[in-house]
Amino acid sequence: MTEQSWASSPATRKSMQANRSKDTKPELALRRALHALGLRYRVCARPIPEIRSTADVVFRRARVAVEVRGCFWHGCPDHYRAPSSNPTYWSEKVQRNQRRDEDTAKRLHEAGWVLEIVWEHDDMVVASRRIEAVVRQRIGLHPPQKQALFADRDEHRVLPTEPACGSMQCSSNVQQPHRPAVT
Repeated sequence: MTEQSWASSPATRKSMQANRSKDTKPELALRRALHALGLRYRVCARPIPEIRSTADVVFRRARVAVEVRGCFWHGCPDHYRAPSSNPTYWSEKVQRNQRRDEDTAKRLHEAGWVLEIVWEHDDMVVASRRIEAVVRQRIGLHPPQKQALFADRDEHRVLPTEPACGSMQCSSNVQQPHRPAVT
């Protein structure tokens, strides 16, 4: 451990370095819930290439970015508790994170993006439904419709339709993809 380390002990340093910056348990739970709703997205991507900041989940077509924030690292108003060891360092660190979060939110808003914030203590199923509503509203889809969110990727997919006989086993229930006539 160096002389000017932020860690109060070698054990603390090792523990804090083991914290993941992506694919955390709350992120994975949210992504599973979003995927179960039929949403497809980019993971740990830059919504705006010119901005160094990445979002945990990005819906490019809808221009929606999602950040999953940890209560400790981002100073959750409900759950943040300052550590007793090295409180000055950690207080400044959390304040820097909050300033960066505010700057990122401002830049995204100015570029026409919506930033959805999910705290690690939130119910991820509820959060995923909230995000789904925003994404669908921004791309013009409504929840009852079973349309693909990224139709450009699905244009050659054969989709099942409800047959007149009511049986999904019927061979007449396969809709052929539209192909222009060759002349």
